[in-house]
Amino acid sequence: MRFRLSSAFLLALAGAISISCGGIVDPSQNKTDTFSGTVQPASARAHAFSSSKTGEISIKILTLTPASQPVIGLQWVQADGTNCNGGFLQVNQFASAGTTAISGQIISGQYCVIVYDSVGLTVPSNYTLTVSHPE
Repeated sequence: MRFRLSSAFLLALAGAISISCGGIVDPSQNKTDTFSGTVQPASARAHAFSSSKTGEISIKILTLTPASQPVIGLQWVQADGTNCNGGFLQVNQFASAGTTAISGQIISGQYCVIVYDSVGLTVPSNYTLTVSHPE
């Protein structure tokens, strides 16, 4: 009985602490960053962003042109503020326009989304993407 009481107390205390720290952010309250650019054949572009809270991330390609290049690669990686060469968190080698390419849980920290030629582009590919994450 004593063990159950102390375990229940510790669980309640942990819950109260997490609520007072802001807890997990509802995805409907996420910030959305928009990035645009051009990926040349056999190259990549990186875009840095940060999240100060835990919640959900969603990366969506809005546009990808020309139509002859229907897919492109995306990587979500950790960053250190100046470099985007941290650990891979998610990769989608065949991301297409109008779809959510990457999604999942995110904790506070610095990150990058890397857009790259994963399929052997023959011409430069223009893109616009959004990254929805806790502010």
